[in-house]
Amino acid sequence: MLTQDRWLLPEGIEEIFPGEAEKLDRLGRRLVDRFATWGYRLVMPPMVDFLDSLLVGTGHELDLQTLKLTDPVSGRLIGLRADMTPQVARIDARTAVEGLPSRLCYFGSVVHALSGHLDKSRNPIQVGAELYGHGSVAASVEVIRLMLETLEIAAVPGVHLDLGHVGIYRALARQAGLTEPQESILFDILQRKDATDLGAFLGGVGVSRTTGDMMRALLDLNGSRDVILEAHSRLSGAGSPIGAALGELSAITEILGARHPDLPLNVDLAELRGYQYHTGVVFAAFASGQGREVARGGRYDDIGRTFGFARPAVGFSADLKMLAGLSPGSKECRDDLIFAPAIQDAQLDQSIAELRSQGRVVIQSLGGEAESAEGLGCGKLLRKENGHWRAV
Repeated sequence: MLTQDRWLLPEGIEEIFPGEAEKLDRLGRRLVDRFATWGYRLVMPPMVDFLDSLLVGTGHELDLQTLKLTDPVSGRLIGLRADMTPQVARIDARTAVEGLPSRLCYFGSVVHALSGHLDKSRNPIQVGAELYGHGSVAASVEVIRLMLETLEIAAVPGVHLDLGHVGIYRALARQAGLTEPQESILFDILQRKDATDLGAFLGGVGVSRTTGDMMRALLDLNGSRDVILEAHSRLSGAGSPIGAALGELSAITEILGARHPDLPLNVDLAELRGYQYHTGVVFAAFASGQGREVARGGRYDDIGRTFGFARPAVGFSADLKMLAGLSPGSKECRDDLIFAPAIQDAQLDQSIAELRSQGRVVIQSLGGEAESAEGLGCGKLLRKENGHWRAV
């Protein structure tokens, strides 16, 4: 029994075996290389950090997801990162040049204290990109387009995009004079899109009829880009902040419609993922047959204020393991793997060395009877033809 227990891992924590690990590594490298072509530079935040740094600018949800312990050196609370964005904001604050945008990307493991409702994994591999120092529609569109390109590289099928704007909900909550606990209750009701509970809540806290009607409208404002026009009408009495938010959504959908005319796009004004974390536009990508988003992001302005350098920020992230799982399966034998026989031959040794110096993978048999090109997953093998060793 003791021997069996040593095979066990904590619930929701997985180890990754060679084939899957190689697939994840290849995909991660391809994504980071593509980010670089857009000008996004790789950063590597530490896995462990002081708790107050890990939770900068975030809400209660991330606090619950962060595993905490006491640092024996400093005596302070530290945590295992559950999200890299606060750490990347600190890196931006330390390295940015005033007046110039920063483009940063990352790729690494995070740990969650609790598993999600639909995803039991507690150790995702987070990959993402963030743009600091520009609050424009152009910056938001760039990050959304990079997210869509990420999903294209990962060959995720049937991608469609949801757009929302946390600023609209925030403005209505302020107009209603809600306390923080009341705002949390309202958030939960809107996420469930429960009209009955919403009516009871609004009556219970004494929200005015005008503001209450606009909050009810959020449940209905969900659909194609035409929803934005309807929102201008139904939220016309809400003031300039909501008008500005709708204008931003309208501009984003217009640009995306021109750049990605075949992309299914849905606008949902009750979409509030990470509302304690984000400050403006929020977006999420979904794929065919998936009950949860495969990538998500949004605007989180001023997240670097605690680090002394507050400025606009927008970014996205995804779980590399989920993306790889949605990609088409690879063949058992890979053409980029070359098999070499177990013989003593100076020319063979030289050919193997040359191939490896070019970055090619050559697996040489150790002489075992079961070893073969097929058995080792090699799509090619070194064969001597006309006195020369060639990969065929």
